[in-house]
Amino acid sequence: MKLSTLKGLSPLLLAFATLLDKANLARADNPFVQTLFTADPAPIVHNDRIYVFTTHDEDGATTYNMKDWRLYSSSDMANWQDHGVMMSLATFSWANANAWAGQVIARNGKFYFYVPVRRNTGSMAIGVGVSDNITGPYRDALGRPLVDNNEIDPSVFIDDDGQAYLYWGNPGLAYVRLNQDMISYSGGINKVTLTTQGFGTRNGNAQRPTMYEEGPWLSKRGSTYYMTYAANCCSEDIRYSTGPSATGPWTYRGLVMATEGRSFTNHPAIIDYKGNSYFFYHNGALPGGNGYQRSVAVERFQYNSDGSIPTMRMTTAGPPQIGTLNPYVRQEAETMAFSSGLKTEVCSEGGMSVGFIENNDYIKLKGVAFNNGARSFTARVSSATSGGRIELRLGNVNGNLVGTCNVSGTGSWTNWTTINCSVNNASGTQDLFLKFVGGSGYLFNINWWQFSQ
Repeated sequence: MKLSTLKGLSPLLLAFATLLDKANLARADNPFVQTLFTADPAPIVHNDRIYVFTTHDEDGATTYNMKDWRLYSSSDMANWQDHGVMMSLATFSWANANAWAGQVIARNGKFYFYVPVRRNTGSMAIGVGVSDNITGPYRDALGRPLVDNNEIDPSVFIDDDGQAYLYWGNPGLAYVRLNQDMISYSGGINKVTLTTQGFGTRNGNAQRPTMYEEGPWLSKRGSTYYMTYAANCCSEDIRYSTGPSATGPWTYRGLVMATEGRSFTNHPAIIDYKGNSYFFYHNGALPGGNGYQRSVAVERFQYNSDGSIPTMRMTTAGPPQIGTLNPYVRQEAETMAFSSGLKTEVCSEGGMSVGFIENNDYIKLKGVAFNNGARSFTARVSSATSGGRIELRLGNVNGNLVGTCNVSGTGSWTNWTTINCSVNNASGTQDLFLKFVGGSGYLFNINWWQFSQ
């Protein structure tokens, strides 16, 4: 069903895209999700692909009214596929609110998702979702909390010796040693003593003398362990400490990202992928963005020669693309580097599709390798209205027109058909824009597309 209220922010997103075009910034790819508000990115590499789990800020929220977790993935750090909701509050029968920041890790041929939620009794606790597939669906692994701690922001890490750790904390910082089954722990809860030597000095707050605030992220490079975290409040910045083991002792090292943008919170994650290091965070950079409407973003960085993390700024460019996108294999329509106006939704044919498309909405695909040239374009579409057109443009949203596909009404949003059109002068490696044009209201949905040579 199409409900105009679900279109949400598309006029704002369209206005944002127009401003970018006018400012010659149409290549901007941060934040890398534009179809809804996301926060608290938690990346994991699996089968040579990077997956990023996020929380989801509801449109128009004035507090952290969050109900589900989302998943996005990429093989080139530029074009991201939307996998939709893979876990929600409904997964945990004992919880009723606060689908907040969590993290996924793989072990024993399964994927474990540690999340903070509010118990039906009113206190916060950490639950565990488990799935046989990284894309879910995730089910409650225990039927009860793993840790009943009334705190938030779990971060999970498996050391080289196989020992797994689960950290969390606001206002404190604590951890447990997880057992091999990843759904139990031994030795009780260990509270980290927050010292100024370990976590820096915060001025003007006697109750919080160190910079540590929340959102711990534990990682390792060589023999050094890195504890990256949201610091100070409010607004937050990102700081880090290092230690010789996964449990410290910690030594404060400095600033990773200063307070910036429209969100008064931030949430860090650091990971290596295909020989590069990446820093994930969130901001309020989308139209209407603020501390309760946040957006995930990512920067590539290099460690300094002494192993320290450089200070980074938020950018609109995002990281360089790794490789290219192949247009001659079927591409899911919900894969995009940037978009304007539209939304993604669960597809009646399975997976996700792109819908809520109105006149002049578009999808950008970055670094599409047409090579010697494409000759035709195929797409899977549906429309309960009179349809519209898909314009294939190169370079920018109003760039060289290389093909136009007409989309007719199919009778309903769930009645799908395959359309084709010819393509001319699409060669080399270029940014591709699928520009959607037509009359008023919603035009059509698109499930997937593919070029042919």
